[in-house]
Amino acid sequence: MSIYIKESKKVYDAIVIGSGITGGWAAKEFTERGLKTLMIERGRVVEHQKDYIGEGKAPWETPYRTHVDKNLIHDQHQIQQQCYAFNDLTKHFFGNDRDLPYSTEKDTTFSWIRANQLGGKSLLWHRQSYRLSDHDFNANKLDGYGNDWPIRHDDLANWYSHVERHAGISGAADNLEQLPNSEFIPPFEMMAPEKAIKAAIEKQFPGRSMIMGRTAHLTKPEPHHLAQGRGPCMARSECHRGCSFGAYFSTQSSTLPAAVATGNLEVAPNSVVHSLIYDDKTGRVSGVRVIDNDDLSEREYFAKVVFLCASTLGTTQIMLNSKSTHFPNGIANSSGVLGHYLMDHNYNAKVSGDIEGFEEDYFSGRRPTGIYIPNFYYKPDKSRPFLRGFAFSGGAYRENWVGQQHEDGIGADFKQRIRNGGKWKFGISAQGEMLPRYENQVSLHPTLKDKWGIPQLHFDVNYTDNEKAMMEAAAVEGEKMLKAAGLTNVKSNTTDRPPGIAIHEVGTARMGRDPKDSILNGFNQCHDVKNLFVTDGASFCSSAVQNPSLTFMAITARAVDYAVKEMQAKRI
Repeated sequence: MSIYIKESKKVYDAIVIGSGITGGWAAKEFTERGLKTLMIERGRVVEHQKDYIGEGKAPWETPYRTHVDKNLIHDQHQIQQQCYAFNDLTKHFFGNDRDLPYSTEKDTTFSWIRANQLGGKSLLWHRQSYRLSDHDFNANKLDGYGNDWPIRHDDLANWYSHVERHAGISGAADNLEQLPNSEFIPPFEMMAPEKAIKAAIEKQFPGRSMIMGRTAHLTKPEPHHLAQGRGPCMARSECHRGCSFGAYFSTQSSTLPAAVATGNLEVAPNSVVHSLIYDDKTGRVSGVRVIDNDDLSEREYFAKVVFLCASTLGTTQIMLNSKSTHFPNGIANSSGVLGHYLMDHNYNAKVSGDIEGFEEDYFSGRRPTGIYIPNFYYKPDKSRPFLRGFAFSGGAYRENWVGQQHEDGIGADFKQRIRNGGKWKFGISAQGEMLPRYENQVSLHPTLKDKWGIPQLHFDVNYTDNEKAMMEAAAVEGEKMLKAAGLTNVKSNTTDRPPGIAIHEVGTARMGRDPKDSILNGFNQCHDVKNLFVTDGASFCSSAVQNPSLTFMAITARAVDYAVKEMQAKRI
């Protein structure tokens, strides 16, 4: 029997809006507790394995060697093609810019990357998985930017463990103060040049560590992973095409099958959420209005509790558009902060250099992660010209024939040269924190609407002098470290890529202790509407430095546990 529905007169126990990382987890947790759950997805169905149409294809099997036709990019993908994962074998997982318009202030550039299908961006994410530490949760309180998080690591510790064990996080127990350990399966291995660079950096820069990137890939599946139908990573570096092995964590490979197995899940695909239905008499959300993705017809679904997991910006758009007499500026927005404090990570500094030696070393496979240098500026220091800090990610690689395609050469000697590995190189990119600022916001455009009749989002967000100074420092410090590690031809630079391109948007419906300056309490429950929860990145109070998806998973599982208990106690 199919789980996919269109019309429904049921009153579900729970509606989950969105099917990405958070939506998948919410559906799994609700259904495994016995609740009849409806997952609403605005895009098409993508079936695991069957619909990974780019998987396993060689470059020469595509018309332009994985490049996308320029006319198609101009017509549909000018924004989406900025994403690292966009190419001819993945383009079907990205949104169509023509159908997904938005606007910006004159001095704003924002790159909104979207993946509107079942599974969302869980099919495209880079899978880096790190816990936040109490240094991250305390940062706002210490320097006065943003509100104080109402939770700390101890509140999430068991939930981090819960989602880590299920998802499978490869990594090592590095025992770092600023980066708590996870529940790990074995890590991927560093290459010989990376091990040498690690030793040199850690010796010459006490307090700075270089570790193996922690990633949601099955290096050595445990029995419960195999029971999910998942297998080990084959190091093909085809992750963004979809993985039939289920080696990396996604909705399709992990949480959706778990939810389906309970018999308690239904899914409404091609259902673009217009707004939430608010009942003035009860002070609760009673359901969801949707527009059909294809024929633009309208329908409604009803439930006892609603979880918004539609991505930071998708959730914010829904909330802002859910207006009523009681909430004229968007549902649960008595504080007036909905849409404000928008943040993204700042990837605007790079450093690279050549590695001497190691000519007899090479590598096998295409490892799906690299090295990571955690934030070493995690403690406040007034002597620095910026607040907060940054991490580095990157790795070593050896030039191959591709790097020599434009060099002069002919004959047997040239052919032999391109058969051999070239120079070893090593590069790192900074990932900096963005301060929460009220001025950085997203709102509904007063007149412009999309094809579904929903007001477009309007962005007014920029990096400030703090973020720029941080990236300048990252370039300087990165260059120091690589030179000290013995690399040659070391080069560093800063760039001006806009917010959004990191695809780590957070902050627009933040948690907080005080309903006057926040939307949610510490369990991701709306202060103003008790049966409405937000568990995606919109709930964050700060961006921290780490990739946010692991925390999305943990807060979602925790919020479902809380919501179910509140329902059982009849407080919802």
